[in-house]
Amino acid sequence: MKTLAFAFLASLVSLTSLSATNANALESPKGEVILTVTGPNLAHPNAGKTAQFDLAMLEKLAGRSGTMETPWTKGKIAFSGPLLKSVLEAAGAEGSALRVKAMNDYAAEVPMEDATKIDTMLATRMNGETMSVRDKGPLFLIYPFDTDSSLYNEKYFSRSVWQIKEIEVTK
Repeated sequence: MKTLAFAFLASLVSLTSLSATNANALESPKGEVILTVTGPNLAHPNAGKTAQFDLAMLEKLAGRSGTMETPWTKGKIAFSGPLLKSVLEAAGAEGSALRVKAMNDYAAEVPMEDATKIDTMLATRMNGETMSVRDKGPLFLIYPFDTDSSLYNEKYFSRSVWQIKEIEVTK
């Protein structure tokens, strides 16, 4: 009887651990991969040691939208997309800085605090439409210029990468 009870308890603990692991697991992309997150310590990789995302995966994450002026667009534009911190949490990324890389190999160093303390978004849509490469897509790092005018300066403009393909998390 003790052996049966022990076996049942061991099975229950095993299933609980498996469920907890799966709850944090990042699904595999079903569509075209538009973002890859890399780094030495990703807790939730889904492609080798990287976390890859398609548009649908990104748009399921907690996000924001905002209508604002930027130095790169004319007039007020509505941007929407997942919060940068939501993307990093989904990948299980931890570190002190990010290297945000564009398709043309431009890269910007972004402190982790810009993701954790500022509602920065990886815009996937401009005025409700997905962004093409021609229109700075598929991803554009947008600071909340609409809610914090102190961010509207060269320091944050230089970190506002468009045509993003990869985010490297550094220690």
